[in-house]
Amino acid sequence: MKRSNLYHIVVFLAAFVSMSCQKSENKQETVAIEAVPNQLTEEEKSSGWVLLFDGVTLDGWKRFNHDTIGPLWSVKGEAIMCDGSGLGEGSGNMGGSLITTRSFGNFELILEWKLSPGGNSGILYHVVEGAQYQHAYDTGPEYQVIDDDGWKGEALMAAQKVGSNYDLFAAPDKKKVMPVGEWNTSRIVYNNGHVEHYLNGEKTAEFDEGSDDYNQRYQKSKWIDYPDWNKSKVGAIALQDHGAPVYYRSIKVRVL
Repeated sequence: MKRSNLYHIVVFLAAFVSMSCQKSENKQETVAIEAVPNQLTEEEKSSGWVLLFDGVTLDGWKRFNHDTIGPLWSVKGEAIMCDGSGLGEGSGNMGGSLITTRSFGNFELILEWKLSPGGNSGILYHVVEGAQYQHAYDTGPEYQVIDDDGWKGEALMAAQKVGSNYDLFAAPDKKKVMPVGEWNTSRIVYNNGHVEHYLNGEKTAEFDEGSDDYNQRYQKSKWIDYPDWNKSKVGAIALQDHGAPVYYRSIKVRVL
C-alpha cells in the first residue's frame, strides 16, 4: 500500500473516532438536561409554577375529611403511592382521597401518574371537605385515571375512560396512553369555568361550565344527585383512592 493511501486512511479513522466521541458527549449532555422528577426548571419557577410534592414527604397534603394521612398513602420511589390493593374506594377508616392543604380557584395543573393492571383513580379539583361528604367527588369534578383495557368491573361508558371529565365529557377513543406501569402526563386547565384536559400532550376534553351543552350533559349525569357537586369554584386538588395501587409524581401547579 502506498504511503499516501495509508495516510488518508489514518486521517479518516481519526476523524471518525473524533466524531463518534463528540456524538457520545452530546448524547450524555442531552440525558443530563432531561426533566428531573419532582423538580422545577428555572423557567418554570419564573413563570409561577409551584411544586405540590417534594418527592420525599407528604407535606402539604392530607387525607380527605381526616387529620391523619392513614396507612394507604405513602412516598415510594420518589412518588406518591396509594396502596389500595384489594380494597374498595375509601375503605373504612383507612382509605380516602389525598388532598392538598392549599385551595385553588383558577389554575393549571400538570402531573405524572401510572397505574397497576386494571387500576382506577382520578384527579379532582375544587374539592371541599365536610362531615356531610363521604368522598372527594361529592363536591369536586374529576379527570378520570383508569386502565381502560384492563378494567375488570362493569363495562365503561365513553365518559368514564381515561382523560375524560368523568360522566360528562368523553375523551377520544384514539388517544395516547402509555402501557400499564409506565408514566403518563396529565394536564388540567381551569379558568373561570373554561376547562381543558390533556393526556400526554393531546387534548382530550374542552368545555365551558354553564353552556347549553354542559347543562344538558349535567342533567343526564350522576352528578344531578349530588347537591353540592361543582358548586364551589375554590377548593383542594385531590388524588383519588379507588381501591387500586396508583402512583403520582412531578405534581406542579400555577395560579391563573
